[in-house]
Amino acid sequence: MKRRNFLHIATGSAAGAALSVLPGLSSAASTLKELRIDYAYYSPTSLALRRFGWLEEEFKADGTNIKWVFSAGSNRALEYLNANSLDIGSTAGLAALLAKANGNPIKTPYIFSRPEWTALVVRKDSAIQTLADLKGKKVAATKGTDPYLFLLRALKTAGLKRTDIEHVSLQHADGRAALEQGKVDAWAGLDPHMAASELEANSRLIYRNVAFNTYGFLNVREDFLSNHAAEVTRVLRTYEKARAWVRNNPSEAAKILAEEAKVSLPVALLQIKLRSDFSHALPSSEHIQALQVAAPILQDEGLVKPGVDLNRTIRELIDTRFAQNLVTA
Repeated sequence: MKRRNFLHIATGSAAGAALSVLPGLSSAASTLKELRIDYAYYSPTSLALRRFGWLEEEFKADGTNIKWVFSAGSNRALEYLNANSLDIGSTAGLAALLAKANGNPIKTPYIFSRPEWTALVVRKDSAIQTLADLKGKKVAATKGTDPYLFLLRALKTAGLKRTDIEHVSLQHADGRAALEQGKVDAWAGLDPHMAASELEANSRLIYRNVAFNTYGFLNVREDFLSNHAAEVTRVLRTYEKARAWVRNNPSEAAKILAEEAKVSLPVALLQIKLRSDFSHALPSSEHIQALQVAAPILQDEGLVKPGVDLNRTIRELIDTRFAQNLVTA
């Protein structure tokens, strides 16, 4: 489907009516008093949505309170979803799969971006040049996130294992600080922190692989999706408005990111203009295949229980019914 046709459908009243009666999903079981949704620096769309108050506007007549929760990384968003302190949260695709495989009750009906938000980073004066040079070195990465899983996949391409490095578990911003202060030798970075380290500390990216960056997944708790399908539909329709705005106004979106994340405008522009693709919002076979290719690392590293059927978990995670319904409409 051409993008202009999709946007017309996604933002029109027909989409709301059609999506609210998806097979297997009921309409709202009760009045939604509060909608708990996250925003994150790695999701510029969420920042625009929050800045312009479009969700508040959408739900104003219902009296629904919009509670914004900050996610510092996929691990935090997934913790909040699992603890039922968040209804809708932003994560990386492989991180969502890892959580789902380990019992986190989530589904993914929407893709907020196709980013290259992680790479392996060293200081400007580091002697490290290749992945092989990481053997025996201290490497910072946030467990349960795309950068950590990116690190494991990257090591494997060089014939290295997790045990061949000294992993230092730090949240993304702390990983950047540890790298620049010389407390670790390398860091699996995340934008905008990674872009800031590049431009402000002249840190070097020693390994990039956009295929190892597993999309931006917008996840919904299964019980919330079942009980409030109509409301989820409205959230996604509003997300579409924000995604279209970011795509059409990258410089203005970068200004919002710079203000929210307290980074320079060049850093924000690097993240949004050069490392983010906002063109594919509907979960499809593309995203299923990406996870199928990435999934073996979860079993190879013992991150999921033995015997877990990851292909089945992928099918249960990615909810393409919204996309199918839009195409039908």
